[in-house]
Amino acid sequence: MRELSLVIFELLAISLGIDRLHYRKFFEDGNSIMRCNYYPPCNNSGLTLGTGPHSDPTSLTILHQDQVGGLEVFINNKWYAVRPRQDAFVINIGDTFMALCNGRYKSCLHRAVVNKERERRSLVYFVCPKEDKIVRPPQDLMCRSGGPRVYPDFTWSDLLDFTQNHYRADVATLQSFFPWLLSSNPTSNF
Repeated sequence: MRELSLVIFELLAISLGIDRLHYRKFFEDGNSIMRCNYYPPCNNSGLTLGTGPHSDPTSLTILHQDQVGGLEVFINNKWYAVRPRQDAFVINIGDTFMALCNGRYKSCLHRAVVNKERERRSLVYFVCPKEDKIVRPPQDLMCRSGGPRVYPDFTWSDLLDFTQNHYRADVATLQSFFPWLLSSNPTSNF
């Protein structure tokens, strides 16, 4: 999973027109997390969600879901089911990578819904940078785009602390994180 994630980062760098190894080098010494999710069946599935709507605060999420399904993504103001495929992974961009590419890629709003009759399982690999790495877009990306910086510098440990101790990840995690970051660290670069 680690090697797959590093190859994906190379492809993302190429798509952004920057050195293909930039993100690979940034994440080579990262701290990633693998988790197995279990969602029991629920007769009244309208009353519960497996996970509520959120975007992942991590950089990249690689998901393998079983054949039951339940992952939904929010596009154009509507929820769409992501059809499970045994031979494929689902790749989500997370909030940290959205900041690393200055918003050129957007984090994916998604949720997991439970099934009325069948249990559901998924394996998730969350790719995170090393905790002390400064999250900022590469200079050559900023020069290419010519636009202003969208997000201030931060470390993964800052965002992790925020999402674990102060705020539950949702659709507005970054928008809520930066005022908190700037109030707790007024010397942050922006």
